[in-house]
Amino acid sequence: MEELVKFLNKNIITFGEDGHISPKMILIIIVVFIITSILLKGIKKLVTRKLPEEDKLKFTSVFSFTRYFIYLVVILIAMQNMGINVTAIFAASAALLVGVGLALQTFFQDIISGIFILVDQSVHVGDIIEIDGKVGRVEEIKLRTTRAVTIDNKVLVIPNHKYLTSILYNWTENGTKTRESVMVGVAYGTDVDLVKQLLLEVANNHSSVLKKPEPIVLFMNFGDSSLDFKLVFTLNNSFEAVVPQSDIRFEINRVFKEHNISIPFPQRDVHLYNK
Repeated sequence: MEELVKFLNKNIITFGEDGHISPKMILIIIVVFIITSILLKGIKKLVTRKLPEEDKLKFTSVFSFTRYFIYLVVILIAMQNMGINVTAIFAASAALLVGVGLALQTFFQDIISGIFILVDQSVHVGDIIEIDGKVGRVEEIKLRTTRAVTIDNKVLVIPNHKYLTSILYNWTENGTKTRESVMVGVAYGTDVDLVKQLLLEVANNHSSVLKKPEPIVLFMNFGDSSLDFKLVFTLNNSFEAVVPQSDIRFEINRVFKEHNISIPFPQRDVHLYNK
C-alpha cells in the first residue's frame, strides 16, 4: 500500500520551479472528467425530455460545442485546486497556443456561425438557398458545415462562416411559391399585343405554372435590336425552375414561328467612307 501511495505521488512531469504532475493528479483529472460527462448527459436528458423534435436537434448541436468548453474549464479548475500552476502552463505554451489559435480561426468561425444559424433559424432543412451563385436544397445543418444538394444531385458542403461573409438568398423563406421569369425579344414592328397574348397563353398552358397569381407580361425596354419582354409566372417548386423555364422557351419559339414573329439577333450597321 505504501508503495502504491509513493507511486501515485511520484513526479512524472516537472515544469518550472514548483510545477509537477503525478499519477494521482492524472487519476483525479480522469475522475473529474467522467463525473462532468455524467452530469452533462443528465442535464441534456433533463432539458430535451419535453422539447419538440426540431428544437431537440438544435439544442443537441449547440450543446455538443458547449460541452467541450465546459470540460476544459472544469479540468483547469481541478488542476488549479491540486496545486498545478495553470498560468505557468499557459505561459510555457503561449507560442504553441497562438499558432493553434491562428490555424483554428476559420474552424471556430464556422462553429460560431453554426450556432447563430441554429438560434436565429435563418435556414432550415428543406430550404432552397443560393449562396455565391450556387443553388441547393438544404439536407443537413451541422455545427461546422451545411450540406445541400443541387438540382443535378451534386452535394454542396458549405462552411457555416459563409453565411456571415456572403449574401444568402433563401428562396423558400416566405413559402415554396416563387416568381420566375423568361426574357424574350422580338423584332421592331411586331404587334406587341399579339406578343403579350401568345406569352400569356404559353404560361397558362404549362402544367407547372400556377393559375393564381396569374402570369403577367412586362414590356421591359426598347432594346438596341429588339423589343424586350419579360414573362413572369409563379411556380410551386422553384428548385426545379429550370425545367419549366426551358419548356416555356421551347413553346415560345414554336408559337412565334407559327405567327411569323421573329426573334432578332444583335445587328450593327457599318458605313464605309471613301476618302
